[in-house]
Amino acid sequence: MTNIPHLHQLIPHDTPMVLVDELIDVGEEHVHCQVNINESCIFFDPETRSISGHVGIEFMAQSVAGWAGYHAWKQGKPSPIGFLLGCRRYQAECSAFNEGDLLDIYAERLMENNGMAVFICRIEHQGALLATSQLNAFVPSPEQLDQMIGHSQENRNLS
Repeated sequence: MTNIPHLHQLIPHDTPMVLVDELIDVGEEHVHCQVNINESCIFFDPETRSISGHVGIEFMAQSVAGWAGYHAWKQGKPSPIGFLLGCRRYQAECSAFNEGDLLDIYAERLMENNGMAVFICRIEHQGALLATSQLNAFVPSPEQLDQMIGHSQENRNLS
């Protein structure tokens, strides 16, 4: 996997919202990323020396974005803009991720059709399951994205 660009080049996020650190493995139906919990994360709480457990949803979503970015890169295309439509059954075994934890985030594609996709995701620390969820995402075509952005600009101009 040494020829693959760094994960931060595969996801359409800018600092400080890049939360996932490394792309470990990626294939047709899966992705494995890692996050090192430390104070460089925008959601790090210096008092508790941790990140709230609900941020795990974004760790999962950015891992899925890495999967999509990788597949776009393979086709010579830019990383797509995607939208997290929802999260179902987010279950966390912890209320926070602690400083120094190295989290493994796994996502497996269940289905994809016309830009809509469903992924089963989990977060582990040293093999222990910390969180699970099903993510629903939408990646619009370039034409759909232009239409969405154009309509939002028109609505701003009317206000």
